[in-house]
Amino acid sequence: MQTKQTVNEGLKRAYLITIPAADLTAKIDAEIKKVAPQVRMPGFRPGKVPANLVKKMHGEAMHGQVVNDTIRELVDKLMRDEALRPAMQPEIALNDDYEPGKDAEITVSLEVLPTIDTPSTDGLKLEKLTVPVTDEQIDEALGNIAGQNKSYKDAAKTKKAADGDQLIIDFVGKLDGVEFDGGKAEDAALVLGSGTFIPGFEDQLVGVKTGQEKTITVTFPEDYQAAHLAGKDATFDITVKAVKTETETTLDDEFAKSLGLDSMDKLREIMKAQLEQQTAGLTRTQMKRALLDQLAAGHSFEVPATMVDAEFAQIWQQLQQEAANDEDPAAALKQIEDEKDEYKGIAERRVRLGLLLSEIGQANGVEVTQQEMGMLMQQAAQQYRPEDRQRFVEYIQSEPMAAAQLRAPLYEDKVVDFLFDKADVTEREVTIEELQAAIEAEDSAEAAPAPKKAAAKKKAPAKKADVEGEGAPAADEKPAKKAPAKKAAAAKADDAEAEAKPAAKKASAKKAADAGEAKPAAKKAAPKA
Repeated sequence: MQTKQTVNEGLKRAYLITIPAADLTAKIDAEIKKVAPQVRMPGFRPGKVPANLVKKMHGEAMHGQVVNDTIRELVDKLMRDEALRPAMQPEIALNDDYEPGKDAEITVSLEVLPTIDTPSTDGLKLEKLTVPVTDEQIDEALGNIAGQNKSYKDAAKTKKAADGDQLIIDFVGKLDGVEFDGGKAEDAALVLGSGTFIPGFEDQLVGVKTGQEKTITVTFPEDYQAAHLAGKDATFDITVKAVKTETETTLDDEFAKSLGLDSMDKLREIMKAQLEQQTAGLTRTQMKRALLDQLAAGHSFEVPATMVDAEFAQIWQQLQQEAANDEDPAAALKQIEDEKDEYKGIAERRVRLGLLLSEIGQANGVEVTQQEMGMLMQQAAQQYRPEDRQRFVEYIQSEPMAAAQLRAPLYEDKVVDFLFDKADVTEREVTIEELQAAIEAEDSAEAAPAPKKAAAKKKAPAKKADVEGEGAPAADEKPAKKAPAKKAAAAKADDAEAEAKPAAKKASAKKAADAGEAKPAAKKAAPKA
């Protein structure tokens, strides 16, 4: 066996491995001798089938298996002997003109991870913006809960229903005079003006009274989820059993008990904890972005183009999906096309930061424990049917790359927490508006012009800059397969941790790579059976 390096340019490496035909023949003969005792053939006693007959019967299949096994062994040996750390899976090819009896030539092409001086964790300075939870915020949150748990009382039978009133109705839906599945219900509660039912349904019930019967005609939306109803005209025979008006909700112990709690004090305590958790998430986002900015500013090195391409492919796929859902898809697609180079720069930055975090984690003994990994597998398995969950766990246990992908988000969090502990952190109390403004300002700062590049106007779609699985090698320095991109608005490209950003806080079109930020209204449900 002979190995020759054919490419050594930057992070690119290529090798030519020649396997003599005699070596392959010897391996095949050895395999035949190994399996011959188990071969059964009419006319021969068990284990007495001649090797030449075994070779004639199974030689072709054995030859393919031996070649594959030999290639895998030699590539693994190449990685060890040359101390190669592949950025992605190496490309391996057998020469096209190979046939049994000839030497085999294997080409191995790959990019290696860059050698990175262990980043210093000294001198990190971070400001932690905290938001104290006030009684006013708790009161507002409780008011929202009360608004979502409205109560109603029977109105006078002469009361004409208006927007905001609740109707208790029976209805039967028909297409061309024939009832259709799912179009019938009894004692259905409907608040007029809520938009719960398909367009036109609620409007025609304004002004009805208790005991009134009415037939209305509506048209199902063209994009209605039930294909047999989409775009069809239907009638609904409706009986109004009650008209109810909203009653004022009193925030007291009785209200808390209606939610399953002992008292109003307990409800306030829970709401305070929830609000603190929300603001803590925003604080972490702000701190992490500041941390990554410091790391990015202090390190510049070549990154593997294959990793950047893979990262960009995910960003681009997400952008295209969201642009396609925009109110003006053509304009949204053109906009991201105009800024394509900027997204490639974002992908490169994201990969570089992932490699830095991975290097820091490995150098400082950061790891995900077996117990933590077990919990991750069990949590991830819940998305599958009960009968498939064990197979999923076994798959993760047998596939190192799949395991690295699953482990990546937790690994990243642990590296970031390690750096938070090492940093000189000062705290400052701010309002929620000031904290959100600080995060938005960091988004804007990244949009500043860079040398030889146009000003970045958008942020890449939110996605964790996975240390192991996305944009960086796994903790064992083996590349991991890519995970699906995850959406969130106005995420910083390298951080992309918008996990705690309030949904109501929308990013501007210039700062959100989320081309689909302004999405069409959700499809309305049909009257529920």
